Formats: sequence, C-alpha cells, structure tokens
Amino acid sequence: MKRLKWTLALAASLMGGAASAEISDNVVRVGVLNDISGIFQDTNGMGSVEAARMAAEDFNGGGKGIKVEIVYADHQNKADVGNAIARKWLDVEGVDAVVDVPNSAVGLSINALLRDSRMTFLASSTASSDLTGKACSPNTIQWVNDTWATGNTTAAAMVSRGGKDWYFLTVDYALGKGIEGEAQKYIEAHGGKVLGSSKHPLGTSDFASFLLQAQGSKAQVIGLANAGGDTINAVKQAAEFGIQQGGQKLVAFLLFINDVHGMGIKVAQGLQLMEAFYWDMNDDTRAFAKRFAARPGMNGKMPSGNQAGVYASTLAYLNAVAATGSDNAKDAVPEMKKFNGKDKLFGDTAIRQDGRVVHPMYLFEVKKPEESKYPYDYYKLISTISADQAFRPLAEGGCELVK
Repeated sequence: MKRLKWTLALAASLMGGAASAEISDNVVRVGVLNDISGIFQDTNGMGSVEAARMAAEDFNGGGKGIKVEIVYADHQNKADVGNAIARKWLDVEGVDAVVDVPNSAVGLSINALLRDSRMTFLASSTASSDLTGKACSPNTIQWVNDTWATGNTTAAAMVSRGGKDWYFLTVDYALGKGIEGEAQKYIEAHGGKVLGSSKHPLGTSDFASFLLQAQGSKAQVIGLANAGGDTINAVKQAAEFGIQQGGQKLVAFLLFINDVHGMGIKVAQGLQLMEAFYWDMNDDTRAFAKRFAARPGMNGKMPSGNQAGVYASTLAYLNAVAATGSDNAKDAVPEMKKFNGKDKLFGDTAIRQDGRVVHPMYLFEVKKPEESKYPYDYYKLISTISADQAFRPLAEGGCELVK
C-alpha cells in the first residue's frame, strides 16, 4: 500500500502571471504529514489535510498569482517512516514545507532532517518542547501546544485550585515523559507531591491495572499524560471505576474536542483539560469551524486545536512566501518571526526567535449533558492563561538562536 498519497494539484489562484523566480518549480508545495489511520486520525488525519487546503484557498495566490499544492502522507507514528517520507519530499518531490506531525518522536526526527535545508517545518502538532529548546532549528516554527506549556499551565491551574497530590498515567514515549516531567517540576516547586506514575505503551486498550493503582494512591488529581485513543480509553474506563465520583479529579493534558465527542459527554463530564483553541470561543472561531465542518468528508465534525493549528501555520507560511517572493526556509521563516498581532483562531499571537508561537491557553471543564445546548457544545471556560505566561520563558529554553 502506498504510503504517500497525493492530492490533485490545488491551484490557490486562477490568476495569470508568472510566479516569482525564487519560488521553486513555480509552485509552493505543502506536505501534511500525520497519522491518518491510527490513534490521532480524528484530531489530525484527513481533517488536517482539509485545514491546509482551506488555508491555500484563503491565501488565494497572495495577490501575486502564486500557485499552491497540498500533498499528504501517513507517518504511521513511526519515526523512520516519517523521516523517509520527508526525505523523499525534500530530495525528489519538491515539497517546500512540512506541516502537522503529531508524535514527538517523528517530529524530532523531521526537525533534525530539515535543519538548514530549504524546507520549512511547521510543527503545529508536535508537542516536544525541545523543538524550541535544545533542538531548536532555524527552519522550524512550533504552533499550538508543547510539553512545557501543557505540563506547566495545566499543573498550575490545578494546583491553584487545591490539587496538590498527583498520580500520573503516562504514555511511554517522548510526549508523555515530557508532559509528566514538566508538570512534576511545577507541582513539587509549589508545595505539591507526585505520589506515583504508571507508564503504558502507545495504543493501550486496557487501563484497569493502571487506574486501580491511581485510585489506590488516594491522589487528589490523576493526570493523563497521553493523547488520542489512549486518553479516550483511560477516561472511559475511569468512569467505569467511578474515579471522579470518588472525589479524585481527572485531568487530561492533551485532549481535543474530537476526543470528547468520541467518548461522549456523559462519560467525559467533569473532566479538566487545557486547550489552545475551542471552536465555540468567538465569532471568528465559529465561522472557521462551520466552514471546516462543511468540507468534504468532515460530516459536520468540528476542528481540533491541531487542525486549527495546521490552518493557521500554513496560512502564515504562505503569507511569508508572498511577502518575500521565496518558498525557501531561509527567507520564509525569518519573515514569519516578524508577526506580532491578532490571529483569528488563536488570539493575541507572536512568533519568537526560538520558533515558538505564543498565544493564550485555556483551562476548560467538560459540561454535564444537561448543560450542552447543541452539537459539540462541550466546554465551559474555567480560566485563561495569557500568552506571556503560557509558554516557557525565552531565556530558559537553551535555544542557540536566542541572542
């Protein structure tokens, strides 16, 4: 089965005129690299491809008749597979930017491959904070979440509400370990304790033994340092064990609206989670979400934060290409880093020297079924963390690009 799936060429503009000589092959190719068939297919998958297509359409040639092509492939959550696809895109297929890339192991591999190449890495779903820390690259921009923001802001929000004693259920790879590590540092620095942690493989179906250990710890907060299908399974089984009814708080570090929809609001009610994007926040997010839901194959689904990040980062990259007349990372990325203003989907936004896009983060609680008034009306806002507080301070990441 072919790993690489190409879309039909998407001409972002039908306007005449030659593209800039600095645009390779006279077309800007953006490759969406993600999990199309595995545990992240709902939060990313083909929805991310549609989000990238929307960005290309809204770019509309950038006023210069620039043509845009969207391609996509499934990395199968394997670093070697993702690396091979990106290498082929770089060396053979003429792809200019890679976007999305859920799974930190895959993202870190792509980051290393593309460093100092002509390709831009728009890591809108790669959560490892190393991307803007010790592994930072002049080719990489990181949107939406990262493990520092997810771990620290979620822990801070829960500790401030009395959640001092914790137990973690952690997926046993870079994502989970990074989230747990960041959260633990915050918890212990602010007078809390981590009473234990259970590590589980990616794609776990049975969480019974892990949840019993968490329940037995008597921790006030059980932190789910995982994502996708793992988080869904853990929350469903926690409901069967009556964990929240027993007085323990369940908090998901990396959960999306699609996950809540998949498990059902009855199961998810009361769950605490940190998000960078919610489709029902304001008129701009609602307008984008309704367009997204009407796209081919979306069948009324609302976009996840990751899918919103694909749209925002792809559009920002294309605008930088139009501004510089070049699709080379050495030109486009510095242009992107000039942005400091309002993003329609993520609010007050700036792109730092280390490649980190900073924006507000939000602590939500999943509503009770009787509180939900319409489809995907699932969240109530508990608190807002401002952009300057939500992400690791620039001077603390150890990024060599920071001067």
